Amino acid sequence: MKEKFSERVIIILAFFSIYVIWGSTYLLNKIAVTQLPAFMLAAIRFTVSGIVIMIIAKLLGLSLKVTKKQLLNTAIAGFLFLTFGNGIVVWTLNFVDSGFVALEISAQPLVVLILMRLLQGKKIQTTSIIGVVLGVIGIYLLVSQSHIVSGENKLLSIVLIFICMCSWAYASLFVGKADLPKNYFVNTGYQMLIGGVMLCITSFTLGEKWSSPETWDTDVLYSVMALIIFGSIIAFTSFNYLLKKVSPEKVATNTYVNPIIALFLGWYFLGEVITGQSIIAAFILLLGVYFINSKREVAILSRFKIRNKE
Repeated sequence: MKEKFSERVIIILAFFSIYVIWGSTYLLNKIAVTQLPAFMLAAIRFTVSGIVIMIIAKLLGLSLKVTKKQLLNTAIAGFLFLTFGNGIVVWTLNFVDSGFVALEISAQPLVVLILMRLLQGKKIQTTSIIGVVLGVIGIYLLVSQSHIVSGENKLLSIVLIFICMCSWAYASLFVGKADLPKNYFVNTGYQMLIGGVMLCITSFTLGEKWSSPETWDTDVLYSVMALIIFGSIIAFTSFNYLLKKVSPEKVATNTYVNPIIALFLGWYFLGEVITGQSIIAAFILLLGVYFINSKREVAILSRFKIRNKE
């Protein structure tokens, strides 16, 4: 009885982690990027997270040995998911609201489904077609607002976020067939570490000015620490735990909750504006994601979601 109660508590905490913590990463990145260069921020987050995960894996007795091919494949995945995908999204937070970014990114399953059709010839189910149509309508309503597209680099940011979603979608299909380390924890550790190193190179290449944590504002320092500890390590572990304990459909519900959490936190802490049209767009977009996450698609989409939150 006690074991079942303890397991229920852990499951509840794990859901809290993937709902609230992942939903809050947009706010945390938005706060941190006010003082830190985007690629430097992402580089620190994933390099440190990767090192910590590798240390934990070693302490757990997991083998860190990989083949050259596996190392190459983790590098490709790390670049597509983290260096390019996450790094650029963090950069866009200099120009667009965190809630908006979260809403646009909630259309990820739509992009995955379309690429599966184009690259793999996978037949799209009727419910998924409805989801795609609703997703397109939702995105249009979201980005067609004048206050969102007008301003420095805002339109560019919207386009780049979409390109990042395409990068994540292609990467999700790539890792589905690629030869990667068998242990998921080790696999992610390599991806984070290599992706983080590539982000460091990108940051130095772009001439970003690095600074010591001692010079950071308190809220920025806490945000970076939260991104590393909670956003990358704890939430990731919780996600994998839930996939073993509950159905993928239930785990996939984080797709609907994360944008709502991000919108609320952005409004509450940063004073970001939530218009009526944004609320309607969010409802239609998330309804589309619901239709896309049919039982036949959900297993693939669930495996894909973890990459975008790392």
